[in-house]
Amino acid sequence: MTATKSPFVMGCMRINELSDKAVAEWIDQALSLGIHAFDHADIYAKGECESQFGRVLAETPSLREQVVLQTKASIRSGFYDSSKEHLLKSVDESLRRLQTDYVDVFMLHRPDALMEVEEVAEVFDHLAGSGKVKAFGVSNFNRYQLEWLQEAVHQPIILNQLQFSPAHASLLSTGIQANTEFTGSIDRDGGVLTYCQRHDIRVQAWSPFQFGFFEGVYLDHPRYPELNTVLQQLADHYGVTKAAIVAAWILRHPSKMEVVVGSTKSQRVADIAAGADITLSRKDWYAIYQAAGNRLP
Repeated sequence: MTATKSPFVMGCMRINELSDKAVAEWIDQALSLGIHAFDHADIYAKGECESQFGRVLAETPSLREQVVLQTKASIRSGFYDSSKEHLLKSVDESLRRLQTDYVDVFMLHRPDALMEVEEVAEVFDHLAGSGKVKAFGVSNFNRYQLEWLQEAVHQPIILNQLQFSPAHASLLSTGIQANTEFTGSIDRDGGVLTYCQRHDIRVQAWSPFQFGFFEGVYLDHPRYPELNTVLQQLADHYGVTKAAIVAAWILRHPSKMEVVVGSTKSQRVADIAAGADITLSRKDWYAIYQAAGNRLP
């Protein structure tokens, strides 16, 4: 299994806070909601999140074919490392912790300024040829880094994980505020969202409820009164939570993004998943965009 029809991906960064039994129940709930993708990284709790997930898989072997496993590597303590030696070792260690023979998607976690794309190409060839990895992606890469990497590797880059939300919407603002002197017109990523859309690279939106770089959750935050007012009005209209409206806002974009759900709370997961059933009007979509402090020319 290398893809999922659900627009949601379960983020596994905090599952180490749960018992193994609770993780098994969390996975079952996701599956009951039609969510099959689970996102890991070798650095999450220093590998413990993968180990815990692996123990659940080992307890119920039939579960492996029901889930799509993603994992990432290249972030180390104080530096990034996309060397052949480190990436191959990281994948082997992830497979050991997850207690599986393969992962569905392997991603480079952050752009490494010292990355040798030819060396990464050798890594991808080895991982694909050995059957350890079914598909490849990246996380936090801009357009030019994507182009550079894709020219070197033989496998298609199928996804790019990027931080995105109404309160972190620079992926959109660069285009919307083009040809203005507004702050949002500054191009920080080379039009990566449009590039991914044009080249059939799925964007997975991480931290969809955070503002800044892990500065806090904007839902019910006093810094975002107008945004919360608009979200609540729409939530009341549709009979859902504000979290569902945020998910609907992200999913409304024609690039067919996926939303990474980082919560381990069953009710919150269900609340967010309800956003898939809502199609916001253009007027409501732009109302949310502007209420978050983003300008229209």
